[in-house]
Amino acid sequence: MHYKSRGTGINPIWIILAVNLMIFLATLIDENVIYARFGLQSAGLDREPWTLFTYMFVHAGLFHILPNMFTLYFFGTFAKALVGETAFLITYFAGGIMGGLFFYFFSMLLGNPYTILVGASGAVYALGGLLLVMRPNARVVAFPIPVPMPLWVAILVGFLIVSFIPGVSWQAHLGGIVLGAAVGYYFRRREYRRF
Repeated sequence: MHYKSRGTGINPIWIILAVNLMIFLATLIDENVIYARFGLQSAGLDREPWTLFTYMFVHAGLFHILPNMFTLYFFGTFAKALVGETAFLITYFAGGIMGGLFFYFFSMLLGNPYTILVGASGAVYALGGLLLVMRPNARVVAFPIPVPMPLWVAILVGFLIVSFIPGVSWQAHLGGIVLGAAVGYYFRRREYRRF
């Protein structure tokens, strides 16, 4: 069952990818300025509230941006086909904001409020959470394991693995996946009501 809204004719996934790439190139020129102006720091969120949105366009190196953009493309394409362009965009950006809020609260309570958060992972995990609920048994191949597996396994195992990598914000990932799962639950219930 598809919930497509009328699109603009321009694929929003390509626009998001392009903006991320442009900001990444700017980061290569002067990463300190980009991190300071657009990264999310819990201690400074009251002075720079826009960073709750902008942090998801900033990446810390090639091996940070490539997996995020690769996953955004595939999860985004799947999610957009399932729920439509508008719901895809809302899920992606709301998931990124929710990931930022989880990072904010956990770092203020338990961590270092001066750590700077960057990356699209919270937003990407929101798409994963949506797909986890809507199509948990879809078969996918997840890097680096070349064996098809259920989507739910790929998302949850991926979440657990990256959560133990030093310097990775499990808080942002968790916030994104929770938001995405809630959206997926809403659309899943709509599917059942239509049958």
